[in-house]
Amino acid sequence: MRNLKIATAQFENKSGDKVYNLKVIEKLSQEAAAAGADVINFHECAITGYTFARNLNKEQLTELAEYIPDGPSIKALIAIAAKHQITILAGLFEKDSEGNLYKAHVCVDQTGVLAKHRKLHPFINPHILPGTNYTVFDLHGWKCGILICYDNNIIENVRATTLLGAQIIFMPHVTMCTPSTRPGAGFVDPKLWADKDRNAIELRQEFDGPKGRQWLMKWLPARAYDNAVYVVFSNPIGMDDDQLKNGCSMLIDPYGDIIAECRELADAIAVAEIDAIKLTSAGGSRYMAARKPELYGEIISKSHESIQKVIWLESE
Repeated sequence: MRNLKIATAQFENKSGDKVYNLKVIEKLSQEAAAAGADVINFHECAITGYTFARNLNKEQLTELAEYIPDGPSIKALIAIAAKHQITILAGLFEKDSEGNLYKAHVCVDQTGVLAKHRKLHPFINPHILPGTNYTVFDLHGWKCGILICYDNNIIENVRATTLLGAQIIFMPHVTMCTPSTRPGAGFVDPKLWADKDRNAIELRQEFDGPKGRQWLMKWLPARAYDNAVYVVFSNPIGMDDDQLKNGCSMLIDPYGDIIAECRELADAIAVAEIDAIKLTSAGGSRYMAARKPELYGEIISKSHESIQKVIWLESE
């Protein structure tokens, strides 16, 4: 299995402007190819934009969504991959022939669509249905998986994808800098971004603090470490509708160490070369081999209601 050079991207998308977003995707894909990357990953719904979709009705969302693989944006993405000889992963809203709507992330090269993942835990719009399958596929001799944003917060999804053979998991997100029950969470003032050069120090403090990267570091490296997989995290930077996002797109190795990260307050890529040695030398590979599913398989598979009942009984 040869070493693989992977790029992760961050950019400021425009809501609903597929033409503009695809132009940026091409620009960054070209940069990644020039840097020797075999693959580049973009954030969740990078083609369509994301946060603005919370205000769309079903008719509007259906108009925005596309068929896969026959939609125009997918064809454009394949053309970009062919032109620059690079494999591309990017996301958009999907519709099917029955009128169902999904959140999808695709992997394409010059030959067409290699893989498609439908988000298992969508919540931006009530008309979007959840996917029902894990996604594992071959890419340049490596086994890869895709989990979109909140899919990765559910630890079982990452473990299941790894158990299905994934050595690399692409994790497109639109995350951080939003209110939450976690301490220190909240929005970052969009006024700072309006003059980002002048406010660069304050922006970086906000982006790296508890509203952003500091929270991400509490859990994302653990997903890589516990499962001995490479993680390719991609996130937008700048305004996504009316919310300011902090980028920090990064690659994490099976030790849970960051091996490349976007630190610019601008559209950017980060590139790292990965090798297979870490897949077996990292502790997670031993943890996987030491599992005893006969002890907890039934417990893990219990319904939420069953678990909650146990909690209630033990608290009485």
